[in-house]
Amino acid sequence: MLFDYEYFKREVLTLTGINLSCYKESQMKRRIDNLISKNRIEGYDKYVFCLRTDRRMFEEFVNHITINVSEFYRDINQWKVMEEKAIPELIQRFGKTLKVWSAACSTGDEPYSLVMAMSRHLPLANIRVHATDLDRQIIETAKQGVYPEKSIASVPADLKRRYFRKTGTEYKISDEIKSRVEFREHNLLKDAYPIGCHLIVCRNVMIYFTEEVKEQIFRKYYNSLANGGLLFIGASEQMMNHKEIGFFRKNAFFYQKAS
Repeated sequence: MLFDYEYFKREVLTLTGINLSCYKESQMKRRIDNLISKNRIEGYDKYVFCLRTDRRMFEEFVNHITINVSEFYRDINQWKVMEEKAIPELIQRFGKTLKVWSAACSTGDEPYSLVMAMSRHLPLANIRVHATDLDRQIIETAKQGVYPEKSIASVPADLKRRYFRKTGTEYKISDEIKSRVEFREHNLLKDAYPIGCHLIVCRNVMIYFTEEVKEQIFRKYYNSLANGGLLFIGASEQMMNHKEIGFFRKNAFFYQKAS
């Protein structure tokens, strides 16, 4: 095939800055082929032309391949560990001004969950979460703070009453929570990482990357954390060589940078 997938990957890198070679190929190629078929386009060359000339299709493509699946307090038992153990330990170690980064934050469920979890221990005025994602469109959605009922199903009842307002069939998060999150675009594969973080949350994203790229990102997270800082990852992820990188495994989902 003249215009093959390798050609398509090169064009996507030029158009979007997204390096598809860093993702598991069979999984990503299947997602892209399904999207091409859905749009009734024949071949990668014609699809590249559409991505160059059709803004709607371009945004649909970026949103589709960045795999924006999220919910508040996802894996509720791990958020209990966050509230009851991780945050108090971080406050004890670093004080009441914590530098927190929610990476690949998708629709904002995770950074807003972080603010609410931290509000159990700190005044809202003391809380600031930096939230980043590759997808500009999804960041704009996150800033709106409006969610279907299923997205907030795991939010503790008292926090749901305090910080959400029902509008029709959806729920809007309060401005006092929204104001504690700062959103910006960030590409985990090529942009510089913040330094001196006390807590990094990046969950259910690494499973889409190749093993080589996962290790590179974990090492960048290590360099991004302050000594004694925590990395919180997803239930479907593991850091097999955490000791080699310099992490201490607190439990299956929390890794601490050796101090």
